[in-house]
Amino acid sequence: MIELIDIHKSFEDKEVLKGISAQFEHGKTNLIIGQSGSGKTVLMRNIVGLTDPTQGKILYDGRDFTQLGKSEKMNLRKEMGMIFQSAALFDSINVLENVMFPLDMFSSMTYRERKRRAEFCLDRVNLLEAEEKFPGEISGGMQKRVAIARAISMNPKYLFCDEPNSGLDPKTSLVIDALIHDITTEYNMTTIINTHDMNSVLGIGDSILFIREGLKEWEGTKFDVVKSQNEYLNHFVFASEMLRQVKDHIQVK
Repeated sequence: MIELIDIHKSFEDKEVLKGISAQFEHGKTNLIIGQSGSGKTVLMRNIVGLTDPTQGKILYDGRDFTQLGKSEKMNLRKEMGMIFQSAALFDSINVLENVMFPLDMFSSMTYRERKRRAEFCLDRVNLLEAEEKFPGEISGGMQKRVAIARAISMNPKYLFCDEPNSGLDPKTSLVIDALIHDITTEYNMTTIINTHDMNSVLGIGDSILFIREGLKEWEGTKFDVVKSQNEYLNHFVFASEMLRQVKDHIQVK
């Protein structure tokens, strides 16, 4: 479990996060949602240690990440997997080598063990047949699946996804959502997803944190969303869903 306790973050005289507390549990897909400028990206960056909070605690199963030394933070980061918005694959190496990259950098496995582990992860995302292809030779959806395989190669306890469906069509987005949800449950990971995708919210939102203007405005599950009386949440979720449907209708035409 990851627990946030009274997280504040300021840049010079601007306070971006204003005392956010939340819990993200094992085996669940925990979503962070909010409008652009709400602070959700800054919150994610604080959670993974790319920036430090001005005030507050970030506990990884009781370990306060903000108080760890450099080597302790490095060891904790080995327990994290990351899926970036753009997939962030290396164009100059093939799919298998991309998945092996974290193992090459951080594991003490032999080459044969690293290769076997990478192939296992590719098989888990149904891409073993593409292991010798280069990122430029596969679709955007396949690239995201490679990114997922790479993210789980080190068997992480914590998985972070930054807009994993960005740039994907609705059908492929559903595939990626289902894959992330299944892997989260299968490996009992603590998964945190930053997203604007309302299909994700209503489809795999085991736990949802809605941020508005740097504050925790609402939290609940995908089942709570549809019956929420929070006017800001309703406007954000259903206005976004209506816009998506309009875009889909235009694409069909």
